[in-house]
Amino acid sequence: MTTLWLVRHGPTHQKSFCGWRDVPADLSDHAQIERLNTYLPEKSTLISSDLLRARQTADVLTGHHHRMDHSDQLREFNFGIWDGMTFDQVSERDPDLSRQFWEKPGHLPAPDGESWYDVAWRASREVDNLIDRCLTKNLIIVAHFGAILTQVARAAGHTPVQAFGQHIDNLSVSRIRVEGKLWHLEDVNVTPE
Repeated sequence: MTTLWLVRHGPTHQKSFCGWRDVPADLSDHAQIERLNTYLPEKSTLISSDLLRARQTADVLTGHHHRMDHSDQLREFNFGIWDGMTFDQVSERDPDLSRQFWEKPGHLPAPDGESWYDVAWRASREVDNLIDRCLTKNLIIVAHFGAILTQVARAAGHTPVQAFGQHIDNLSVSRIRVEGKLWHLEDVNVTPE
C-alpha cells in the first residue's frame, strides 16, 4: 500500500494562464508552511514537478524525506499559446474553443498545448512509475492544479467535467490510498489548520 500526498505548490499571484511558464512561488506565509509540514508524514519519499514554483515549494517541506529528482511529467497543463494570456484575451482570441475547453474537457487541447486526456495520461503514467519506485509507504508529490486534479479524478472515478468542478487550493493536500490497482480517495483540497 502507498499513500499519495498531493500538494499544490505555493501561490504565484499570476492573473493569466500559467502552465509551463516558469514563475516563482510566494512562500512567505511561514505559518501556513509550518502547518503543512506538521500535517505531512515525516520520512516520506518526496518528488516535485520540475517547474520552479513546485521545486521551491518542495524545498520548504521538512521531515527528513527521501528526495527524488524532480519530474517534467508532473507539470501543469501545457496551455500552448494561451500561456501568459488573461482569460479575457483567451476568450477574445478563441471564443468557442476557450469555452469548450472548460465546459467539455477531454480531447480538446489548448492551441499548441495539451488536452485533459494528454495531462491525465502523462501524470498517471508518472505516478504509477513513482509508486513502483517508492522507498516508503508515503509519497509526497508537489505539483499543479491540473496534474493533481487528474489523479483525484482517477481515484474518484470522475469525468473531466466533474473534476473541473473541484477546487485545489495552493498549499493544499489531497490524499489517495493506493492498494494494488485499487485507488481510494481519502481527502481532497485539505488546507492544514
